[in-house]
Amino acid sequence: MDNEIHEFLLKHLQGIMNNDIASYHETTAEDLTLYEWWVAPHRLDGLPFHEFMMNSNAERGAVFGAEQTGKTRFDLSNLHIQRYSDTAIASYTLLISTSSSAGVQVAAHNESRVMVKINNAWKVAHVHKSPAYSAPHVG
Repeated sequence: MDNEIHEFLLKHLQGIMNNDIASYHETTAEDLTLYEWWVAPHRLDGLPFHEFMMNSNAERGAVFGAEQTGKTRFDLSNLHIQRYSDTAIASYTLLISTSSSAGVQVAAHNESRVMVKINNAWKVAHVHKSPAYSAPHVG
């Protein structure tokens, strides 16, 4: 595993988890493109969408858009990193575990993040998310 990319990815995701706009800007390319299957059926461009979402989440105590009623953590299941010089791709299943009085609930979805080195610093340039459930044709 590429430790440099792995550490960068964890920092990037922790910044999002903490609703930390400064960290998000530090680790994300300005021309970010992304597909978020639960948000919109088309590509989203740029940082303002997530800035608004992260600020709103911070105001209401939410993490990744979900109300936070207890401790929350994330794990990267089946993480695979491919690095090609100044470009890297990380693919994994993101598991978000949240504790509450009813117990621990885990949400999951698949992600790919494309990272590029810009001015000697890694930045996430593209994100693609898809649901983590069986395809409709699987009986």
